[in-house]
Amino acid sequence: MLPPAALAPCVIIHGAPELAAVLALAGERPPRLLSAPGAAGSWGVGGFRALLQAHGALPLGILDAADAPGHALAALRVGFRAVVLDPAVPAFPSLAVLFASEGATLIPEAPPALDLARVQLHKLQGRAHLARWLGLPRTPDLA
Repeated sequence: MLPPAALAPCVIIHGAPELAAVLALAGERPPRLLSAPGAAGSWGVGGFRALLQAHGALPLGILDAADAPGHALAALRVGFRAVVLDPAVPAFPSLAVLFASEGATLIPEAPPALDLARVQLHKLQGRAHLARWLGLPRTPDLA
């Protein structure tokens, strides 16, 4: 399993406008893109995958499967390389072994992330906050 620091920085995305804004701001240093908690059950594995793929960002995606091992397995099968699953799920240990054998990571808890639902990316202050979270250098347009 990857240590949480290896996954940082992360942002929680909720839709295409946020994703496009994050990728544009981050440039060549894109963050990990975490789904909302339990999104595998609400968006569906395919829905979050489609969002990321439309922006060429599937390798950056981390899908939160909450306590649904079937969703975690489906996510692995469609190309997610990192999935969050509650470690209390009885299948967690065997799924972790399977993920590792496929070169993927099953994560027992979501890494620290900036939830973009709380950031007004259409405002300069919101973009500056995101840039600070991502550790991007200060620029005059985001000062």
